[in-house]
Amino acid sequence: MTSELGDIGFGYRPRAAYACDPANSRGRLFDEVESPTRTPFQRDRDRIIHSTAFRRLKHKTQVFIAHEGDHYRTRLTHSIEVAQIARALARALRGDEDLAEAVALVHDFGHTPFGHTGEDALNEKMAAWGGFDHNAQSLRIVTRLEARYAEFDGLNLTWETLEGLVKHNGPLTDANGKGLKGPVPQAIRDYSQLHDLELDRFAGIEAQCAAIADDIAYNTHDIDDGLRAGLLTLDMLETVSLPGTILKGVRERYPSLDAVRTGHELMRRQITAMVEDVIRSTTANLDRIRPPSADAVRAAGETMVVFSAEMAALEKELKAFLYKHLYRHAEVMRVRADAEQIVKDLFDAYFADPRAMPDGWREGLDRADDRIKARSVADFLAGMTDTYALKEHRRLFDHTPELG
Repeated sequence: MTSELGDIGFGYRPRAAYACDPANSRGRLFDEVESPTRTPFQRDRDRIIHSTAFRRLKHKTQVFIAHEGDHYRTRLTHSIEVAQIARALARALRGDEDLAEAVALVHDFGHTPFGHTGEDALNEKMAAWGGFDHNAQSLRIVTRLEARYAEFDGLNLTWETLEGLVKHNGPLTDANGKGLKGPVPQAIRDYSQLHDLELDRFAGIEAQCAAIADDIAYNTHDIDDGLRAGLLTLDMLETVSLPGTILKGVRERYPSLDAVRTGHELMRRQITAMVEDVIRSTTANLDRIRPPSADAVRAAGETMVVFSAEMAALEKELKAFLYKHLYRHAEVMRVRADAEQIVKDLFDAYFADPRAMPDGWREGLDRADDRIKARSVADFLAGMTDTYALKEHRRLFDHTPELG
């Protein structure tokens, strides 16, 4: 049997002309002998998975603090879900699945402990020294901070993976180099001077798949976590067009199904609906633009991997609902306030006395200027898991808030 989309998702069609071809990669900042068993993009994916930063995602918050329950998403499980959806989209659109997966797996490396709360707190503390941006921090991690290889710092990923990491949500500058959404973080500008990431152009089709896969994943699994936490109910979801319509269909087909399985049916059907909508819309864009190469995708002047106008409106309504009833729920906000204070306290403690940081982080900071010292503290703090941040706060302070 085939769906209305035909057989596009089964993985046996050749890569399209507009896909990023690993055989024609723009290469790595530091030249290396290529692997005889893996393409450059497969090698990137493997390096990402084996990195320290990837393992740390296991204990970094998505929405709910990890120790609040064993079944809530973390940054790691979120990244895996994004990668699965990104591969499915890349397969259907005849992109390079390995590149889409690599970008999806690396996209959250720069997140701090305690999710966006930690990022906001660290950005406030770093305001005098260029702020803090998790996307720029991801780039710092894979180009400087990971210390695994004898011949270079970072992971020495291909240009295409780094481009996708930095620009998966679109160009960062106009043609004159002016930031489209404010100043471009210095870490991104500095690296791009060494290995031009073409910040004024769109990313390839694979990175665009990873970006929209991120939206699909969290729009769905945040509902699941909200239901598990008791902050959302199925009855509440009936009032929101996208999950409400799906929920109605599930209940009509399975009128006696328990609430837990009803929720899981809702999740899987919502992911399917959004993925198939993206495939249809993007296929229409590809038919309209007919890009003859990956560079033509970058120069198209628009994001090609998108929701339809109808689905985009439904997704916007769903995001507004989640923002109001989940992300800004009083209990979530209480935990966020305590987590924010923990991050600020740690920054102040390390900045005042870098000797409070472990070996490998504090060397030379007693003689460094404030800018270098602050960035080093931010690097150390951003790399922490939730559990390590709590442990450090208990070590340095008399009272640590109980999160959860």
